[in-house]
This record gives sequence, structure tokens and C-alpha cells, in this order.
Amino acid sequence: MDDFKKVVAGNIMKLRTLMNLTQAQLGEKLNYSDKSISKWERGESIPDVYVLKQLADLAGVTVDDIITPHDPDEELRVEKPTRRYSRRFITLTVLAGIWALAVLVFVILWIAGIFHWLVFVYAIPVSLVTLLVLNSVWGDRRWNLYIISGLVWGVICSIYLSALKYNWWQLFLVGIPAQIIIIFAFSIKSKPKTQ
Repeated sequence: MDDFKKVVAGNIMKLRTLMNLTQAQLGEKLNYSDKSISKWERGESIPDVYVLKQLADLAGVTVDDIITPHDPDEELRVEKPTRRYSRRFITLTVLAGIWALAVLVFVILWIAGIFHWLVFVYAIPVSLVTLLVLNSVWGDRRWNLYIISGLVWGVICSIYLSALKYNWWQLFLVGIPAQIIIIFAFSIKSKPKTQ
């Protein structure tokens, strides 16, 4: 069993260094503390199968590569993930499509004799929902705080401007506690697991 721990420890250390990560950075990616990573690399403990799978996916290798002994001159190869399309370009294209659709609807309504400028106001929350989804899948989730905040205020503005003749300015008061809740929700941090 000690030999197995040494093999796994050595392979984890090799993968981490090939990925140019510190123990703390790898721990953050796996949601573990740097102390846990250090224990794994010293062979004091072994991560569970789920974590081995996460590490293998992160490095672009198989779990078998992590738990199998390798010759000293045999090199583990970390595969860099390749993207065929730029995520930022896709996001901007989708957002441009939403605004192009808003312009098209505006022109159609204008030709029909209805001058309805609110189409552009409604395009703001639609754009922000789309941006939130794409950013959650591809982007830096720290930006979601700002996107959700903009979405809440965009919806409130859309409702207010839709019913402008009623002057429902009180709707903006609803945005204040909503904004506080959003800030508190994004302040919640998960503690790293220790093993």
C-alpha cells in the first residue's frame, strides 16, 4: 500500500508542476486546502476517486495515468484544452443578435405606424439574462454579481417605463433590498475541504 501511495504522490506532484500550479492554486481548483495537496504529494493520504477524476480532467490525463507507476524517463503529458471558437466572440455575437432583433422589431412596429421605443428597454434584461447564462457556463463567475444587479435594475426600469403614466416610482424601493440580498448572497464563501 505504501508503494501505491508513493506512486500516486509522485504523479500528483508531476502533474501539478507540469500545469505550473502551486499547491494552493491546485487546492483552489479542486476545492481543497493546500495542506491536503501537500499530504497527497508526501504520500500521507490519497485523494478519493472523485478528486482523482477531477484532477485527471484538469490535467487532460486519465485516472489510470495518476495511479500507475511510470518509468523515470517516461514523461506525463498534460494536454492543454483547445477551443475551436472564442467564447468572448460567441457571447458578443449572441448579444449583437439580440440587439439586431430589437432593431428589427422596432422597424416593423414603426412601419406599422407604432413608434414603440420600449423595445430597446426590454432588450436590456434579455441581454443580461443571456449574458448571465453564458458567463455562468464559460466566464468568470465573479462577474455574475454585476450582471444580476444590472438585471434586477433593468427589470425594474422596464416595468417603470412600461407604466410611465402611473408613475410607479416606488418600484425602485424594491431594488434596494434586492441589491442588498444579491451582495450578501455573493459574499457567501465555501470553506475548502480538508482530508
